[in-house]
Amino acid sequence: MTTNRDAAASLTLRMEPAVDWVTIDRASDRNALDSRTLAELGDHLAEAEARGVRAVVYCGAGEEHFIGGADGVEMCRFGPDEARAFSRRIQELFDRLESSPMLLIAAVDGLCFGGGLEFALACDIRIATLRSRLGLPEVKLGIIPGGGGTQRLPRAIGMSRAKELILTGRLVSSDEALSLGLIHSVVSPEQLGAEARAYASRATRLPLHAFREAKQVTQAAWDRSLAEGLRLEAEAFGRCFQKSDFSDRVREQLESGALRTTQRTDGRGSPDGNDSSG
Repeated sequence: MTTNRDAAASLTLRMEPAVDWVTIDRASDRNALDSRTLAELGDHLAEAEARGVRAVVYCGAGEEHFIGGADGVEMCRFGPDEARAFSRRIQELFDRLESSPMLLIAAVDGLCFGGGLEFALACDIRIATLRSRLGLPEVKLGIIPGGGGTQRLPRAIGMSRAKELILTGRLVSSDEALSLGLIHSVVSPEQLGAEARAYASRATRLPLHAFREAKQVTQAAWDRSLAEGLRLEAEAFGRCFQKSDFSDRVREQLESGALRTTQRTDGRGSPDGNDSSG
């Protein structure tokens, strides 16, 4: 295990075999996302993918905030053009998160609102603790979500429920977030690391090619027609058979007796390749 922390950086990185633990380390600033932190997150994403990392767990420093939104002190200096550019910068990072071939896990402890929730929505798995609260309160401050919240939240929990949260700015408890389908599990603060590790461990045990194909094709369901999505699924399904993982597993199960069949086998548990139907 390796831990990296540059005193001038916004992130703390702990590297384990196949899994990176990234902590947004700006507790005195609510772990808010400013331009520097966004750049560091993007740099780490590219570097981790190049290293072949299988999963990344994102945490927030301290016990009060996971990510307390985008940095309001930075944003209050913006005019319309700067705000638009900042929004696009955040959206582009979150698009990159969403399309990453790695499993991305948001381990949420404490407050997670605004850009913090938008960040979590771009991750694959969202875990929260019993003391977490989540939401998009931007309308209370005279702005709207600018990091994809108006688009990803309806996709995650449905339009009706998303409208209620966005248009009132209400924060929800972790239990309500679980009932809405906004997060995947709720644990005590002490269990958060173990829960995130369990999800990451499952991903690292999966065949890499199948995991990546499954993530990419499932993501396509958001922005492709059903017909196009089915076509992409069939193509990805076919590519999986360029590898031997599936046939090897079937043979192992036949040989062990875990899988039974009425088809003829070659005596070694392998399906007989002879076609006697014609």
